Amino acid sequence: MTAGYRGGASQGKLVMPYSETAALLRTVLEDLCTELAMVDAETRTHVASRLLDAAEHGHCSLDQLREVGREALHKTPTMWP
Repeated sequence: MTAGYRGGASQGKLVMPYSETAALLRTVLEDLCTELAMVDAETRTHVASRLLDAAEHGHCSLDQLREVGREALHKTPTMWP
């Protein structure tokens, strides 16, 4: 893996400079979290984790990341059954 880049063309993944990926992930996370009245640290961490996982698997478009983030918000683990 080249320094500063995520993914790899040889693995069929989108190669995007790390700074661009990080900025995109931050933007999506902030957009999703501002849609809610209050976002607790656990929910935000869960959404951020899912976004990072998606980006690491080559899902780096804005639409793909928004969809992953929305799904993560709806499937946030809780301690209640």
